[in-house]
Amino acid sequence: RVQLVESGGGSVQPGGSLRLSCKYSGATFNREAMSWLRQAPGKGLEWVSGINRDNGNPSYAASVKGRFTISRDNAKSTLYLQMNDLKITDTAMYYCALGFSGSLGRGQGTQVTVSS
Repeated sequence: RVQLVESGGGSVQPGGSLRLSCKYSGATFNREAMSWLRQAPGKGLEWVSGINRDNGNPSYAASVKGRFTISRDNAKSTLYLQMNDLKITDTAMYYCALGFSGSLGRGQGTQVTVSS
């Protein structure tokens, strides 16, 4: 059974940066497209970014494009999300997910709080 464990969340001021990591337990990470989702307080789940299994075709939601970068290290079975120029509106629980759209399962999440 695949497990996804996110880390790297925290509290930062607007304009700050964080790097999220997601460790995938299992032998098939390099066969999976992966994604990041987020859920802000009182709101629904939002797709943030997705990446193909070979680091190809990274895609982003309009709200984060130009500020966030998704990447993966298949040798380490780890997915990353580099988040720069964070805004208060980026405050959310961030989830690592299976599949490009994130519809195939996700981890427990890591909290990101942006406040002044």
